Amino acid sequence: MKQMYIGGRWIGARDERTIPVVSPADGEAFERVPRGGAHEVDLAVAAARAALDGPWGRVTATERGRVLVRIGEAVLANEDELARLEARDTGKPMATARNDIRVLARYFEFYGTAADKVHGETIPFLAGHQVSLVREPLGVTAHIIPWNYPAQMLGRTVAPALAMGNAAVLKPAEDTPLSALRVAELAAAAGLPEGAFNVVTGLGEEAGAALAAHPGIDFVSFTGSNEVGTLVQQAAAKNAVKCVLELGGKSPQIVFDDVDVERAVPIVVRAIVQNAGQTCTAGSRLLVQRSIHDAFVARVAEAFAKVRVGTPEMDLDCGPVMNPAQQRRVQRYVDGAKAAGIPVIAQGRIADGVPPGGYWVTPTLFGPVPRDAAIAREEVFGPVLAAMSFEDEADAIRLANGTDYGLLAAVWTGNSGRLHRVAKAVRAGQVFMNCYGAGGGVELPFGGTKRSGHGREKGLLALEELSTTKTLVHWHG
Repeated sequence: MKQMYIGGRWIGARDERTIPVVSPADGEAFERVPRGGAHEVDLAVAAARAALDGPWGRVTATERGRVLVRIGEAVLANEDELARLEARDTGKPMATARNDIRVLARYFEFYGTAADKVHGETIPFLAGHQVSLVREPLGVTAHIIPWNYPAQMLGRTVAPALAMGNAAVLKPAEDTPLSALRVAELAAAAGLPEGAFNVVTGLGEEAGAALAAHPGIDFVSFTGSNEVGTLVQQAAAKNAVKCVLELGGKSPQIVFDDVDVERAVPIVVRAIVQNAGQTCTAGSRLLVQRSIHDAFVARVAEAFAKVRVGTPEMDLDCGPVMNPAQQRRVQRYVDGAKAAGIPVIAQGRIADGVPPGGYWVTPTLFGPVPRDAAIAREEVFGPVLAAMSFEDEADAIRLANGTDYGLLAAVWTGNSGRLHRVAKAVRAGQVFMNCYGAGGGVELPFGGTKRSGHGREKGLLALEELSTTKTLVHWHG
């Protein structure tokens, strides 16, 4: 059985409770981790505070960066092991898991090399005064991450926190805690001081809730559902703690009649089946100009029908969904759309020979989908694509903005003027033009509008989110 990592020590839960770690590919438990709670969160926050008051707080920005770069190098040196661990934990294909580990390493590399590039400012003021603005760490930062990209999400949120000199407490999803525990081990070997990075395993409603509400933290990062994000924000607000929230999306692929069909079709399909559609940025709405709708959707259907689902070792287009609850959720949306009379245009196929106990879902393309249908408005978080038509540019924008979400969008057109007009009009944190997705996108600021959340991760903006400023006013006569 694994243990959690707090203050440089491996410990179990005080009451000795544990949680099974289940493979989505066969439904079998293959490991157990401690079921931590409020007590273990207290220990982790205290360890983080001690690190800030001790060795970690005295480390220079340059040396912090060197430690992070060494962690990235250690991740790459153990890529095969970490990829196998990630694939078994999540059920995703080996190629996808391997890419996730490389992106994890890139986060530590990027923020490691940025750690000593955060500079202050001087501000012109009254005669006899010298004013400077310095940027400082927030303190103890809390990170509650989801199960869809456990390795990537660790790097995305923890690496910039450490780069700015914070001490971090991570609560990984109970479904997928193993890569975080292994990275903690690698980080310690790379020279990260005790307490600078702590991992508390446990349930969201226990360990996660205790962490979000803890009076000893100075920041909360959360990625997950709107419902839980609201609870996290309310808990943090009681302590006047800043949050960065990423709460999902219903991202549109906006396809105009002058699209490069050969380029667009495979990208559109990959954007919804990648990671079994369990991606906040999944391109789950296909909006096509009416004049080419039938022809373009037919091409997408042809490619969609070739999608294959299998185990990590089969290394196909996607794997199972994460757990039984997610399997039921996706199937409920599929069954509901069929019951409403929405046509199924194409389906992928689950490969022969997969274990019967796996959480398998058949990728499905629906269309034409009414604009008020559930699969057109709500986040399914599975390999389900809703095809709809629009008349003109104004209608496309209206349709693209017609959900509660605003995380990602794509615009496909050969008209550069229209490309930029529509990109500007769409309410989303990122808009891709004649492309989609960023392969990790470590350098690209990322976050949502509307119910997709607030705050920014990735890129250099993450360093601003994970720090605060102090104004120094010096009167020298």
